[in-house]
Parts: sequence; C-alpha cells; structure tokens
Amino acid sequence: MSRIIFATGNEGKMREIREILAGMETEILSMKEAGLWTDAEETGTTFEENAIIKARAMATLTDDIVLADDSGLEVDYLNKEPGIYSARYLGEDTSYDIKNQAILDRMKGVPKEKRSARFVCAIAAVLPNKEVLVVRETIEGYIGYEVAGCNGFGYDPIFYVDEFGCSTAELSEEEKNKVSHRGKALRVMREKLIAHGIK
Repeated sequence: MSRIIFATGNEGKMREIREILAGMETEILSMKEAGLWTDAEETGTTFEENAIIKARAMATLTDDIVLADDSGLEVDYLNKEPGIYSARYLGEDTSYDIKNQAILDRMKGVPKEKRSARFVCAIAAVLPNKEVLVVRETIEGYIGYEVAGCNGFGYDPIFYVDEFGCSTAELSEEEKNKVSHRGKALRVMREKLIAHGIK
C-alpha cells in the first residue's frame, strides 16, 4: 500500500499535518522519516508552482504518494511581501524573531485598516501514476503591533485574526488547525485524495 510522504523536514509543520490528516489509513511520513532528501530549487513565481516543483522532485525518488506545500505571508501594505519568499525573507538562515521585527518596523505608524494580510498555503500531490493535484487556501488577518504568543512558528506571533482577537501564535493547536491556511488546504487535499481512492 502506498504511503504519503510529505516533502518537509519542519517538525512544527508535520505535527499540524498529522493532526489534520488523522484518521487516514495511509501511513504519513516526513521525507526524513522516509529516508529521502530533496532540495528542489523553488523557481516558481506562485505558491502553486513551487509546491508542484517540490512534490515532483520528491516523486522522482519514490513510488509513494508525495505531498509538498508552499506557504507564506502576504502583507498588502508591503506589496504582498514577503510572499513566496517568506522562508527566505532577509536571508535563508535569518531567525523569525528578526523577520517578524523587521515587518513590524516597516509597518510602524500604519493604521489597522491598512495592515491587512493573509497566510497562503498551496499543496501539491503527485500520485503513484504521476497525476498532479493542487489546492490553495488562505486565512485573512492583519499584522499586529507587537509579537505575541509562543504556540505557533514562523510569522504566527505577528499575524492577528479579528475572530479571535489575538495572534495565531496565541491559539491552541486545535483552534489554529480549524482556521489556518494549511489546515484548510490539507482538508481539501484529503477530500481529493479520498476521491482518488486513497484512504
């Protein structure tokens, strides 16, 4: 039986993935757990293109089902930066503490109505027959005025959602998975996989 291998080494991401795909009979592994490694160059101009590039690169190494995501933060006031460069913003190895502070500094004095932002997640699947499935989901919010919370990762501490009145780093994992861009995208992808006979 095919396994699902997710092309990521990010532990935080894998925790979310397992939580949301819980209940599927198919075994879900990170590429590290599967003993595979690919470092595909993300040359796409959209989240979807980059997700497909990563999934196809991994699919050359296995006949299992491969999932890959590309996700990031779009800040409207900053012309949708950091966008597809979210992970590489200000340099590959720059900590998110520095990235988050840099965005807050660039947004200094900007009123709330101009602080709109969204997290975007595109997920691509390559099936054993090499068919490609792609989904894209978002969560709308705004850039807060300070860093808050320690439950999330990445840009979560500066991304606030009106519905909760706090940052996504202040939500419990369960709350976040219900509304997050990745949670929504994984649920849609799960339905697509089930429609293709993958349980």
